[in-house]
Amino acid sequence: MPNSATEIQDRILMQAHDLFMQYGLKSVSMDDISKKIGISKKTIYLYYTDKESLVKSVVELVVTKNSKIQLEQREVSENAIHEEFLIIEHMGDLFKTMNPSIMFDMQKYYPNAFAFFIAHKNTFIHGMIKDNIIRGINEELYKADINIDLLTKFRVESALMPFNTDFQRDLKHNMFEVCKELSEHFMQGIATKKGQKLIEKYKKSI
Repeated sequence: MPNSATEIQDRILMQAHDLFMQYGLKSVSMDDISKKIGISKKTIYLYYTDKESLVKSVVELVVTKNSKIQLEQREVSENAIHEEFLIIEHMGDLFKTMNPSIMFDMQKYYPNAFAFFIAHKNTFIHGMIKDNIIRGINEELYKADINIDLLTKFRVESALMPFNTDFQRDLKHNMFEVCKELSEHFMQGIATKKGQKLIEKYKKSI
């Protein structure tokens, strides 16, 4: 594909990403994206057959970027608890620009994109959480007698609670505050005394 065509496709993707993150998936139309970029819808459809294919591409972009960041955070982290706090900080940055309706919109209106995300959740996210728990046990920061598989599954599901519209209803906290609170309480529940001291240390750094 010529560079000019690649640049146009990337421009469509990035502008759609920014609009989706700000306003949600459902409320942004292809007309909105067309006007934002300054090109016709006909041109957009040369690269993306319909809105769902564009939504899926944006989801893939976000997932790829955030997976890379989390792997980098694991590499530079001092220990399992530090790794979790680095991820909490990253989620704080992500939530600043993310419309809370995105997960609901994706599940209800864009099944292909949602299926892609669920596969990512059940593989990458599950694997990262399980690896962190095992790492923490080996570092004597998490209790050795915990049920790794059960708690991994619990943590995967609870990590997505801030996106749940029923959970969000009547809640007086933003998504980052919810994420931070749930993450810290999960760590406190599985941490040894040594681990709890580190949790208090890293809490002060956020």
